[in-house]
Amino acid sequence: MTQRATDRLDAHALLAFGALVAAVATAGSLYFSLGMGLVPCELCWYQRILMYPLVVVLGVALLERRVGVYRTVLPLSAGGAALAAYHSWLQLASGGRCAFGGCAAVQLRVVGLTIPNLSLIAFVLITATAAALWADER
Repeated sequence: MTQRATDRLDAHALLAFGALVAAVATAGSLYFSLGMGLVPCELCWYQRILMYPLVVVLGVALLERRVGVYRTVLPLSAGGAALAAYHSWLQLASGGRCAFGGCAAVQLRVVGLTIPNLSLIAFVLITATAAALWADER
């Protein structure tokens, strides 16, 4: 296999990984609210606004093998990571409560992680994937 073909396989794997993370995060947030009836707070909604389009953007890029999608993904995922980090910090600073009333973020823990923590992990993974695509293209 040539170096160029290997690069394309690596980029395709990165796109698949990013699309999978975005899809799992979106499905998880929908399950938490629709399936379990947990009410998201305002910060949770903003994180959703940044995550949901990533499923479509990365999914289409995966099908079309568009490595340059990092230009669209990075602003969304980095912004989401910053917002999720702020939300996680607010939770930590307030003793495990959310400053926004009725937040589902602290009503549920998955492996000891709250919903903003899970969101942060997803956004960081997608940001790292997009950064790797950017570095691979250079």
